[in-house]
Amino acid sequence: MIRDITLGQYYPGSSWIHKLDPRVKIISTFVFLISLFLVRDFWGFGIASIFLAVCIAISKVPLSFIVRGLKPIFLIILFTFTINMFMTRGTILISLGFLSITREGLYNAIFMALRLILLIMGSSILTLATKPISLTDGIERLLSPFQRFGMPSHELAMMMTIALRFIPTLLEETDKIMKAQMARGADFESGNLMQRAKALIPLLVPLFISAFRIASDLAMAMEARCYRGGDCRTRMNGMSLEKRDAVAFFVLTVYFLVLILQAYIL
Repeated sequence: MIRDITLGQYYPGSSWIHKLDPRVKIISTFVFLISLFLVRDFWGFGIASIFLAVCIAISKVPLSFIVRGLKPIFLIILFTFTINMFMTRGTILISLGFLSITREGLYNAIFMALRLILLIMGSSILTLATKPISLTDGIERLLSPFQRFGMPSHELAMMMTIALRFIPTLLEETDKIMKAQMARGADFESGNLMQRAKALIPLLVPLFISAFRIASDLAMAMEARCYRGGDCRTRMNGMSLEKRDAVAFFVLTVYFLVLILQAYIL
């Protein structure tokens, strides 16, 4: 299950989406996520799904790799689906004692589940198709106008990127610790939910020690390379918008306008 988390991982490739300016990809991801909250019916989700499917096909990232990232949040999706299905009043379809499944509840449950799935898959494309260093530079450039108000844009971008970058590393470390303890007789799979949660407590101490060791190694490596933050920092590869970025913005604008038209006008 731990290895199924794809958030923060980069999938190497040379597709059209991989070559886009990171600022364009960041803005496009935010626009896509916002558009999912503007959807009012399943027709809107159909438009969003088609747009996302085209992006996945162009990125050449295997669909199985993206879908695998949904496994860790399956319980959250199931919990949201169940809550909406049983807690929404309306026309009763099935009565199970004091619980009832209503038509409106089933509609809301499917609606919210689809929104969560598209949110995860849409945000995964950003990290899967963007190198961590490019993501840092893109976030910093987008936040740079706020520097005049005292916002440390470079430091914020660096912190966010490091957090995303080390999610897979910490998950891999957790998996190694679990396997080592299981080889010594630890049991993480039997018992009820509370017993399983208690069995995970011994993982915290070695995991925290490993996290601090990784942080120390990273800080030492940055100091050895004379890293001093964003002041007077230069870049070997500059950023410039190209024709494909303009095309991407145009396609994104068309998608957003079609979604707004379908949701609020038609």
